[in-house]
Amino acid sequence: MAATVSAEQRSRGPLLTLELVQRMQAAALQGVSSLRCSLDLGRSEGTIEIAGADWSYKGCTYPFPQRCRERTVYYWNGSAFEPAARYSGSLIKLVPTEWGAPTFEIDGIKMLPSARLSPYEDARTKVALIEPRGKVILDCCGGLGYFAAWCLDGGAAQVHSFEKNTDVLWLRTLNPWSPSPAVRLSLEQADIALHIRTLADASSDAILHDPPRFGIAGELYSQEFYGELARVLRARGKLFHYTGSPNKLTSARDVPREVATRLRRAGFRPEMRADGVLAIRN
Repeated sequence: MAATVSAEQRSRGPLLTLELVQRMQAAALQGVSSLRCSLDLGRSEGTIEIAGADWSYKGCTYPFPQRCRERTVYYWNGSAFEPAARYSGSLIKLVPTEWGAPTFEIDGIKMLPSARLSPYEDARTKVALIEPRGKVILDCCGGLGYFAAWCLDGGAAQVHSFEKNTDVLWLRTLNPWSPSPAVRLSLEQADIALHIRTLADASSDAILHDPPRFGIAGELYSQEFYGELARVLRARGKLFHYTGSPNKLTSARDVPREVATRLRRAGFRPEMRADGVLAIRN
């Protein structure tokens, strides 16, 4: 079952990928006048009308992009299709997957797993570990919002989501799989490593923590930060901390085990689960 998406998200402009453009161009060459396809990365399907070098959808006419690259999502900026990517010190881009729901990259490093499963479905499995129904949830590193979407779908009372990077927040406005802020979802641009100090003691029933890799954001793996997570989480509340397995093949370092050790020192009972650590506050 897919998490709920607002009407606003479904009305965004068309999104294209190389695979889709090739399908559209092949249809044009064959003289096909209409084609059933998805213009929102697999969220839904519609019919486009093809006429020569142009195509139309819902009363709007668009040109075929002159050049498309693999592993790139293209959005309509009002006059042309351009990559859903920005560079503000780091290259941040939306990346299509075979599953429909996109992942994103920072300087070529994939932020969400997508090799064996949709990143959206992967988020559903991990959110289920904290049992969101009726809970106030702290979503530390919001990213594309997949954790938040499944918290809402799972009946969370409130989700407080924080994302530091303005370019990632911009990607969310383009991504039809990202939830929009709503009554039960607040989304704030903030560095959770700093902002968490302003949150009240025991103000969250559960926490989701999906930080960038240790080499990018080591402060989000620190003993001090884990102490703050313990402070804002109520007793016996659940925390899921995604770690993946960085450095597993290139060094003897075991980041998940290091995380579990620090969480235990902070007052949690951790166990390895779902490419990360599930921990219960003592």
